Amino acid sequence: INAEYGGYCLVWGRSNSKRDMRLITHNVLFCNLCKSNNSFPLQLKATKIVTVETTFNKEFLQHMLQKVDWNSLVITTKQLSIIIPQQPPEPEQQTEEFLKNIHKVLFEIRIKEGELTCKECKRVFPISNGIPNMMLKPEEIDSEQRDFVNV
Repeated sequence: INAEYGGYCLVWGRSNSKRDMRLITHNVLFCNLCKSNNSFPLQLKATKIVTVETTFNKEFLQHMLQKVDWNSLVITTKQLSIIIPQQPPEPEQQTEEFLKNIHKVLFEIRIKEGELTCKECKRVFPISNGIPNMMLKPEEIDSEQRDFVNV
């Protein structure tokens, strides 16, 4: 089923790739050009999203939630017109419904096409076929980094 939603194409079904970018992945990405704390999270503009059903594992999700930067997740989901609570409930207050909904957000939503933009330096990183290209261009690599690469 295809549907237009929030300006991007939402596709329900199976994805061909297990490597598609998920929101859990986006939650740890930063600009490798300016490396500024002000650039996190990278702004996400998705043009194609796929939703892939995955097995819910309550214990794994609860462990991963301890590592999620919740404020960044709230910002990112807003960019995708998805609403989540401003603050997560305390672990003992997390209902099965809450956990299943967050599981869908973190693990089942896959970004197939789009771009990530650094708020600080405005560098755009394309997402193609579910893979964000975070590689720097040759002219963006400083001499110290170039020497390290050439060793």
